[in-house]
Amino acid sequence: MSQNYDIKTYNIKMSTENLSLLKNRDMWHETPIEATLFIDDLSYPIGIKYRGSHVRKFKKKSFTIIFEEAELGVKEVHLNAEFMDKSLIRNKLSLDFFSDLDVLSPDSYHVNLYINDIYQGIYLQLESVDKYFLKRRNLPYGPIYYAENDNANFSLISPIKKDTKTSFMSGYSRKEGDRSDDALLKKFIYQINTLPTSTFEKEISNLIDVDTYLSWLAGVVCTQNYDGFIHNYALYRQPKTGLFEIIPWDYDATWGRDINGKIMDYDCIPIVGYNTLTARLLDISSFRKQYKTILQNILNDTFTKDYLFPKIKTLHKLLAEYVNDDPYLKNYLDQFDQEPSVIFDYIKDRRNYLINHLSDLD
Repeated sequence: MSQNYDIKTYNIKMSTENLSLLKNRDMWHETPIEATLFIDDLSYPIGIKYRGSHVRKFKKKSFTIIFEEAELGVKEVHLNAEFMDKSLIRNKLSLDFFSDLDVLSPDSYHVNLYINDIYQGIYLQLESVDKYFLKRRNLPYGPIYYAENDNANFSLISPIKKDTKTSFMSGYSRKEGDRSDDALLKKFIYQINTLPTSTFEKEISNLIDVDTYLSWLAGVVCTQNYDGFIHNYALYRQPKTGLFEIIPWDYDATWGRDINGKIMDYDCIPIVGYNTLTARLLDISSFRKQYKTILQNILNDTFTKDYLFPKIKTLHKLLAEYVNDDPYLKNYLDQFDQEPSVIFDYIKDRRNYLINHLSDLD
């Protein structure tokens, strides 16, 4: 899909009563509130609610917008506040990076958000991973599962309870498909953990698109999303091939910053990443060699200063025109100005680290 750098203006209007309800009811309430979205000269009836997990507690809220009818090729979009990322670009930079690696990835672009004509700041609109996501890419309809928490670690052991999981579905919620599809996901998780090494290489290739998974793995390792291995992804089962494909999601804690916005050491995540599926794949010499080749190509062509710096500079310059008016950024303007340098330093250090550790994959 295209990598859109345009900034649109959204004005969401609702009654005084609905606005009060949105602001004052339990922040975890999932029932959308009626409103109207205005984009240029067009208007769309919508429902709006808060979204996210820990981000709901931040001053600058994130939202999910649900259209009454599928509009602009989508039914649902997410407006991310990106509150902990004072550059406002890490999520988009990551998702565009995955697209460049030929990994299915949501479209994203920045918007200026108003609610009842009052400016809320700059937001990142993220495409929902659902049947419309598939349709826009001319992909056949198939089941989609969201990895909702750390139990989606491709293991039989819960990292949350430190005990055997009570269900193979633990950590996942079904976005598309029906209950009959759940059996296929359960089989996938079970076989990841129980296939003998002697047959793993052959059998796993009948369950997941290994090439795409290894490209995704390289992307997570480059961007260093700590949660990305056991969270922050979706699974789509391609009905024509019968193979699961992995889709990245929620990548603001990347490019040198952690989930709290603190500097993250460039060598925090090893070149092999982690989670049970990754460990089993890289235990097979042919897959490990394939991963090394993929990563080498990325380090030569995509995860480079020449490739990434122009994108970072373009995004930063684009947003700089608006940050002075963002009510949640006006106290962080110095940090906004410095963030490209933080990302540049991270890319340089992380790239050198990965190049120096390619021999770990021999």
